[in-house]
Amino acid sequence: MTISLPLDAVSGESSTRRALSDISLAVAKSKKIIVVTGAGISCSCGIPDFRSSDGLYSLVKERYPDIVLKGRDLFDASLFRNSATTSVFYTFISQLKRSIDAATPAPTHRFIQTLDAKHKLVRSYTQNIDGLEERIGLRGSSSQQAKTNGKKKSKLKVKEVRNVQLHGDIHRVRCTLCSAEMPCTEEHLHSFENGKAPNCPECTSRSEARVARSARALKIGTLRPAIVLYDEPHPLGDDIGMIQTLDIARNPDMLIIMGTSLKVHGLKKLVKDFAKVVHATGTGTTPSGTPKVQKSWQGKVIFVNKTPPGSEWSDIIDCHVVGETDVWVDKVLEDWKKIRPSDWEIQQTLDHTDESNGFKAVKETTTKTKGKAAPKWNMNVENVPPEDPFFSQPASPSKKPVSVPSSPSKRRQSVSHYSDSESSPRKRRDIARIADGMDRLDMSDRCKLFADATNAAKNAGGDDLLMGELQPPKAKVRRVSASVVSRECKPRPRNVAKSKVEMWVEIPKKPSIHSRP
Repeated sequence: MTISLPLDAVSGESSTRRALSDISLAVAKSKKIIVVTGAGISCSCGIPDFRSSDGLYSLVKERYPDIVLKGRDLFDASLFRNSATTSVFYTFISQLKRSIDAATPAPTHRFIQTLDAKHKLVRSYTQNIDGLEERIGLRGSSSQQAKTNGKKKSKLKVKEVRNVQLHGDIHRVRCTLCSAEMPCTEEHLHSFENGKAPNCPECTSRSEARVARSARALKIGTLRPAIVLYDEPHPLGDDIGMIQTLDIARNPDMLIIMGTSLKVHGLKKLVKDFAKVVHATGTGTTPSGTPKVQKSWQGKVIFVNKTPPGSEWSDIIDCHVVGETDVWVDKVLEDWKKIRPSDWEIQQTLDHTDESNGFKAVKETTTKTKGKAAPKWNMNVENVPPEDPFFSQPASPSKKPVSVPSSPSKRRQSVSHYSDSESSPRKRRDIARIADGMDRLDMSDRCKLFADATNAAKNAGGDDLLMGELQPPKAKVRRVSASVVSRECKPRPRNVAKSKVEMWVEIPKKPSIHSRP
């Protein structure tokens, strides 16, 4: 059941104030918001809507009573069957285009841009052809920057599109024959004001090229405003359908509908599909099987318009805010700043200007570079690591610059990443740690490290083998020394083999204890 909340009763009933505050809280807490807008959000900019008493339909019927029976007929695709209605259509569109050029974005447009800046906007869908969202930074689906370039049919870049223009853009023109699109210039407007359609420059250039090579001339198409009329397919219908499918898969948690009467069939289906997904937010079961409890601010469908929706929307729209969209968005932003002030904090830096004045807080501005980030070292030199903050060596003034190899497969002669000085940072730290440990080592008995004690048990009387050199045997003694320590610390040559020394020891025979004297 739809609940009506008049904005002019904010200072009146407490229940209405509480309900409007709950909607503001839902906007502040929601993370994935879909916005659908109509011509009503541009009325404060001086652009009339369609169905109100002073809208475009009434204006057309008043100006051209003999041409059209209803104002809607001037926006139907069948008008091109008659030259009179086509001329009136071009004249009316040229006047509407000039009034749109003089308009400026309204607070509602800026509110949508704020949602996008706060990373809450999934996407905006609009029926408007004025393109005011593009001026505040929301790239539209009709923009040339949002389309791929190539010989084949251009497609939309889904990530680039922030505002889907369901009915086209009045700032562009399209050929009725080759479907080429281009910006609407002052020359085009001058032709439209006279009730005539200018020729397509793409068709003209192709035809002239054929005539230049003595071929048959081609038919030349005319330009028309690139807007979608009733009973006319959208040129980007397939791409828009794909974008809608992707947005539904993202499970939006709030739907805001502003400034539309919801009478167009295509828009009605789009809104119902989004509302079904939004109402299912926060429901279901957890992985353990327990049912989820939907929070009070989740799954809201809000309708903001002067006129109420039809009876078919009673089970789809939760709240109808009666009033101007600009007034409502101002109240939402005011409540949002009170409820969640942290969302509006701006990161600042300290800019030191003068010692006497101290520090001044300024807003931090950063510029993002397009493309790949700059490398941290010279890409033309291979196997040279970047500077290591933990280990550095003084640069030698006599060191010659290293030449760059002629091919990546060839290694430089003077530099190798296996050397100690230009190895990896970890290896250099290990080398430094080992060198520091060697400095603290007690080397007073370092000769023992190189002593030769092999076959010491066979050598008696302290007979020494001094690093592979054969020494003459000493006097024979009774006891054999347990180990032999070298008196010199010279390294043993590897190509010198050990010499065997045969020694005899005389041991006198002791008398037996059992013998008699």
